[in-house]
Amino acid sequence: MIEHAETIVHGAEWTIKHGFVYPNEFIYWGITIVMYPYMTGLVAGAFVLSSLYHVFGQKDLKDMAKFSLVFSLALLPVAMMPLMMHLQQPLRGIEVLFTPHFTSAIAAFGIVFTTYAIIVLSEIWFVYRKYFVEQSIALKGAVNTGDQVKRVIYNILTLGAYDISEKAVAKDHKAVTLLAAIGIPVACFLHGYAGFIFGSVKANALWMSPLMPVIFIMSAVVSGIALCMLTYIIIMEWKKFKAILAKGRGNETVTVIAGVEMDVMKKASKYLLGFLVAAITLELLDIIFRGYTAMKSWDILREVMFTEDFTKIFILQYGLGNLVPFILLLLPKLTIRRLFVSLALILFGVFMMRWNVVVGGQAFSLSFDGFMHYDLPLIPHNLETYREGLFGALTVAATPFVIFWVINKIVPSLKEV
Repeated sequence: MIEHAETIVHGAEWTIKHGFVYPNEFIYWGITIVMYPYMTGLVAGAFVLSSLYHVFGQKDLKDMAKFSLVFSLALLPVAMMPLMMHLQQPLRGIEVLFTPHFTSAIAAFGIVFTTYAIIVLSEIWFVYRKYFVEQSIALKGAVNTGDQVKRVIYNILTLGAYDISEKAVAKDHKAVTLLAAIGIPVACFLHGYAGFIFGSVKANALWMSPLMPVIFIMSAVVSGIALCMLTYIIIMEWKKFKAILAKGRGNETVTVIAGVEMDVMKKASKYLLGFLVAAITLELLDIIFRGYTAMKSWDILREVMFTEDFTKIFILQYGLGNLVPFILLLLPKLTIRRLFVSLALILFGVFMMRWNVVVGGQAFSLSFDGFMHYDLPLIPHNLETYREGLFGALTVAATPFVIFWVINKIVPSLKEV
């Protein structure tokens, strides 16, 4: 009877206990809660990359800015997806958006999320308004059913604003700059509050830190820029490969594109390096501060960081995920392959940071005499092990790319407009 009761407790199936651990202690927050701050961080980072052109006038990043802005929109709906998957009864989750208030960090999410969504949608509309009008006019009188459907969509997207004179377009650019400037702090707050949720938990020694929101924001910018650069490289190199393949088959009408421009990638990588240094510095500063103050909880934290989770923190996160890509990006004569590996490792490093915060924060028992390890469910055998396992995480990770593919059919983020 006791065994049956234990198996239905959320977290009991993937929690392995060592030492003296209280009977009601489990790893309640698994891979879905790891993916939650990870995905929201990607949203904020992608928007910051787009703002480097729209706000700070980095003209070399013009194409990357358009791509990252649209990609940020594709990532936005997925920010809530891990939470909805984690909830045992998610049907009331939508109330956060319809009844937002500031009585809790999660409740305030409704206001921040809605505000950010409005800013991103408005900015995309101003960036592509001229294109919407041109497509609406070009598809006028279309016979093909698909073109007719497109014309209806573009007509709706124009919102009745058909003026594409130089004066009107100039006003659009001013609106984009203003929205991007407002959107930067909102995007940072969107992810900073995720760090605030952890940093404000007084009962947890690992999470309670005033630096937690800032650390989350910096690592979010790093991961967002890295993902946009990595995705941009894959798409552009794939388009180049297809064009070369078609040319080789004798299709003379195909123009072979240049692929990724290294000058653009080098400039973006410099910003990435700056944010990476800031993120690493803040994380190390947090560890040094905890060790220097040597609070009562430092003994158990030291045991977790330097013994139980040493490989995850210092080898996988700081070594493979931070130090190795940092060195690769600093070496002269940067190549696409080296940049690709660096970006992939940076994304892995930020993911491990989220893992070590979420799962590592639950690793030690409140008795301070026991530890718990998270055994990630690899093969799902029921709905819970799917949501809280590897396949659930892969579903969350794949969803923004599907959404981006759909959006890119209407808003050409990889074309000159």
